[in-house]
Amino acid sequence: MACHCNEFSRAHLLRSAAAEAGRGLPSIEPGMPLPAGTGLNRRSFMLRAGLGMMSVYGASKLGLGDLQGGIAKAQGTQAPILVTVFMDGGMDSLSVLAPVEDADYRRLRPDLRLAQGIGPSFLEDQSLMWHPRATAFNLLHRAGKLSVLPAIGYDSPDQSHFTSRHFWEVGELDANERTGWMGRLIDIIGTDDNPLQGLSLDGWLSPSLATSSKPVAAIDGSSYDLWAPGVWSEVESLMFDSVQEIGRASVGTGDAGMATAGRIADQSVTLREQLAPFGDEILPPVPYPEADHWFPQNMSALAAMIAADMPIRCVSVSAPGGYDTHDNQEDSFGDDIGLTFDTLAAFQADLELRGLAGRVLTLVYSEFGRRPEQNATGTDHGAAGAAFLMGSRVRGEMVGEFPGLANLDDDDNLRHTSDFRGLYCSLLEQWFDVDAGAVIPGASSFARPQLLS
Repeated sequence: MACHCNEFSRAHLLRSAAAEAGRGLPSIEPGMPLPAGTGLNRRSFMLRAGLGMMSVYGASKLGLGDLQGGIAKAQGTQAPILVTVFMDGGMDSLSVLAPVEDADYRRLRPDLRLAQGIGPSFLEDQSLMWHPRATAFNLLHRAGKLSVLPAIGYDSPDQSHFTSRHFWEVGELDANERTGWMGRLIDIIGTDDNPLQGLSLDGWLSPSLATSSKPVAAIDGSSYDLWAPGVWSEVESLMFDSVQEIGRASVGTGDAGMATAGRIADQSVTLREQLAPFGDEILPPVPYPEADHWFPQNMSALAAMIAADMPIRCVSVSAPGGYDTHDNQEDSFGDDIGLTFDTLAAFQADLELRGLAGRVLTLVYSEFGRRPEQNATGTDHGAAGAAFLMGSRVRGEMVGEFPGLANLDDDDNLRHTSDFRGLYCSLLEQWFDVDAGAVIPGASSFARPQLLS
């Protein structure tokens, strides 16, 4: 396995603590920002013993009945959806798209460089070559369904995992910002009673979804279902049908306690039915990679939830693998990007077969790239990295040129040719039809790439 730095491990511990709303945080090193959304109130709805739980953030008075009604009311809008996939740890973009014809690349990476010809060439810049495990993204790009940003970043890059990721999550270079960029979008386009409008599939609140006023949700566990020990199949279905009938009958008994219990039983079973596409028995129209990892199952479930008309607008999920590859990079890198890219290609094909691809864009990104010069068997923290935008409505082009390795920045890192805030501005205005100035501070100063065809 690749080895990670101590700062990467601390960042994970701090984020896990921040997700426990109201419980405080451990000591944070000076200058390290609090995650967006820290301290947001949370209500948890347990729907499966030991596994399934939905946590709703930012709506302390929202009960099961309100949640059920809010979801139902928001259905049927056919609104555009953005899915963001985070490659945790600083993904080495110079291995995904390797400048194999560059003499500086061969000099800086005598051991980690990719051999010319072992992967497909990049369509728009023949000096770049896809990693051999990135074939799925090469095919998507050649089909016009994947736009590639080969060097995205920001001025005066911060090489801290925690701080750089925070900037991407909040959409500005402000360590004190407490709302996420998608959270501020949901505050504009969202409703007061539909927590599925901002959905984290990682089990805790994604800081990028942290709002100031609207509810958002996180789903915890590999399935989302009610469960009873020793009961399954048709007997289980009959049991839940009976529970719902008894619940509805209890509402009219005149006994306040029975009525409350009846409403809860009825609402719980109804919610189970609404969110059944996130269960174990998903039968997608395309095969997803078989792996001992939750990512393919979660992406398959997400496609099913969209097909079931769940009123989702923004989604956050982490990709498999850890990309803080200071050592032993070759041992894990290919497997990690292979599982990620193959799964996302299956997700795109799934959406297309369901007739949903015109509603969904998927953004894949990391907090920074890696240093061009290798560090023994790995690479250290860098600056500009790669991002990808997938969907049937993208232009499928390269956004910002690859800057080359002859003119690195003052820290000997890759210079960025596109700013992540400009990317966000384009997504807000071209996909959601929302004024970027209402979400991204200083939006007028960023160039907007044309993303949609």
